[in-house]
Amino acid sequence: MKSVKVNSNDAGQRLDKFLLKHFESLPKSMMFKQIRKKNIKLNRKRCTPEQVINVGDVIDLYLPDDMLRERTVHYDFMSAPKGLNIIYEDENVILMDKPQGVLCHPDGKEYVNTLIASMKCYLYEKGEYNPDEENSFTPSLANRIDRNTGGIVIGAKNYLSLKILNQKIKDREIDKYYLTVCEGVFDKKSDVLDGWLVKDERKNMVKVLSDKADGAKRIRTKYTVLDSYDGKSLVEIELLTGRTHQIRAHLASIGHPLLNDGKYGSTHGRFKQELYSYKLRFNFTSESDVLEYLNGREFVSNNCPILTKFEKRVY
Repeated sequence: MKSVKVNSNDAGQRLDKFLLKHFESLPKSMMFKQIRKKNIKLNRKRCTPEQVINVGDVIDLYLPDDMLRERTVHYDFMSAPKGLNIIYEDENVILMDKPQGVLCHPDGKEYVNTLIASMKCYLYEKGEYNPDEENSFTPSLANRIDRNTGGIVIGAKNYLSLKILNQKIKDREIDKYYLTVCEGVFDKKSDVLDGWLVKDERKNMVKVLSDKADGAKRIRTKYTVLDSYDGKSLVEIELLTGRTHQIRAHLASIGHPLLNDGKYGSTHGRFKQELYSYKLRFNFTSESDVLEYLNGREFVSNNCPILTKFEKRVY
């Protein structure tokens, strides 16, 4: 028999989801069966898989030891690069300015040189994260941006904050703005582009259509031209929807591809497209619990290379 006490970073989630995270050797079907047979109890009482667990709850598991092997914690993050560029931080969240060329998460080839690994290392060294004291939670990124796109990424330090941020992003209650340099001079200084996006999984590309088609998802992209010189334009983008490669494909579809975009641009090859998530605003319109204090606040990158280079006319 094994007992697990629920801590603050485990609370608020379903019992079945917690058990599958905590015990790597417990098969899903077996877990449901043992709950039905009352071999898994919550606070010494019969429970259900969908029951939400709370701080201080005790889960008793009357199962063989080979089913209760706890998830192994790896400390690979201790080898991650240090020196995060932190825009804002408090007890719940951390806003980081990710450089272009850095992965947010491991991609199957690179595991250590990632933003999430650097964040875990930073919090571990600060004493705010200790894997040995967590049953199921690990500090996580609430949003992600492509490897070759730089900018603001939100990290969650605890489970409740991550849950709230995930919902706010899903409900479009966090406004995200990008800076980019596009080829050509725009006829309209500002506009909202409307279209439909279709993925080509084989080529890892998307195509923008003017009319709805099977499998297409609607996209809306607002742009504002801030400056122009020498056949190039500095453009601010507000994502009204968030789809794969939306900015790159949508602007290319109107004849203004991103500078150095080897996939959707006028040149060929692999380049770092000029795109930076430089500003975000918390615009909560529904209950935000412990993150209510962030509502209405705006954060801007203090190290946007696109803006610096364009102002110096070095493109």
